[in-house]
Amino acid sequence: MATQITMPALSPTMEEGNLAKWHVKVGDTIEPGQVIAEIETDKATMEVEAVDEGVIEALLVEEGAQGVKVNTPIATLKGEGESAASKQQAPAAQAKAQPSPLAGEGREGGRSDKSTSDRLNAPHPPAPAPQGGVGEQRIFASPLARRLAEQGGIDLSGLRGSGPNGRIVKADIEAAASAPGQQQAQQPSREVTIGKGEPQQAPAPFKSLEQQGIRQGSYDLVPLDLMRKTIAKRMTASFRDVPHFPLTIDIEIDALLKARGEINKRFGDNGVKISVNDMCIKAAALALKLVPEANASYTPDGIALHHHADVAVAVAIPGGLITPIIWAAETKGLAQISHEMADLAERARAKKLKPEEFQGGTFSISNMGMMGIKSFASIINEPHGMIMSIGAGEKRPVVKNDALAIATMMNVTVTCDHRVVDGALGAAFLKAFKSFLEDPMAMLL
Repeated sequence: MATQITMPALSPTMEEGNLAKWHVKVGDTIEPGQVIAEIETDKATMEVEAVDEGVIEALLVEEGAQGVKVNTPIATLKGEGESAASKQQAPAAQAKAQPSPLAGEGREGGRSDKSTSDRLNAPHPPAPAPQGGVGEQRIFASPLARRLAEQGGIDLSGLRGSGPNGRIVKADIEAAASAPGQQQAQQPSREVTIGKGEPQQAPAPFKSLEQQGIRQGSYDLVPLDLMRKTIAKRMTASFRDVPHFPLTIDIEIDALLKARGEINKRFGDNGVKISVNDMCIKAAALALKLVPEANASYTPDGIALHHHADVAVAVAIPGGLITPIIWAAETKGLAQISHEMADLAERARAKKLKPEEFQGGTFSISNMGMMGIKSFASIINEPHGMIMSIGAGEKRPVVKNDALAIATMMNVTVTCDHRVVDGALGAAFLKAFKSFLEDPMAMLL
């Protein structure tokens, strides 16, 4: 019996992908871990590794095909005893997948038109039936999952996979490692389960521009790519389903700018170039540790308090944006944060980030100060409980010691998920953040 190779879910928001390139052809023998294709997702272009060994029987999707749905068969491997001529490659007419609207904003595995909460709380797919010989039970797991399981001493036979066709993937190993003895009950893909609260009323059908009075032929229509579809779906759902509110504060940054200049002057010959954004990342991480209740995510079962401040930073890329993550930012110095951020931003623009470099996080930062924007409020990036919007620093008149003075001021706004962070808690976080920026030496303690 032939084995199907399906379109994998390579990012938390992926529902369809473009098959950019095949690295194999019909008749090739492949092994687990071998790169067989390149897939373009809404976030990056990634290599796909083979999970099974065997001989390529047919390539069901042509190189360059657009909008291939997750879990759609893209190739087949010969079954044991099958001849090379037993089946022929699928006709080209069936090879091209047609783009279709995204069905939802799920983060892992199969996709449907259910809400994110429904999908993440759904039961695991049944494990595939054993396909080995007598007395042999074959465990379906990715090569990376097998390596992580071996390193962590995790028994794969006790897990149910959340990947395509019940495949055990990295997220399943991480879930099992975080709660030994409860492997069957783990959520399939995330550290926390994000709920949407009470059922929401379905949005009204979208009206065409003509229905809204725009004359046909008076505009050019640019088709939506995967990234723009995903951004539209996720931001609409977040703005609609998450009860949110903004908090804004002004911060004097003259001491920060002085400290930054001295650091770069002293250590610039060693390749150190600290930005204001780097210092904001560090200050936010320290503030989250100082006010740990704000470093949290909402779940239907309770508030998830995160152990580390994993700060996701918005990076503009062609066609949209992506949020690479500085993991455990509270443990890293400014030089390390600066180096990591520069590397992540460069690879993000080239769409070369790995999924684990932009999936997850506990807090978001969006900085538009370098674009001259003085003040703005961002939409929450679930599952984060807050997102910070940083405006431009500018000279303003201020009152100091009852006298008029000039200071460099910066406007900062946090948008808070009211299910997790109420007004007093958000204010406490901003107070801590402000204290670190106005006294940068405190970040060294």
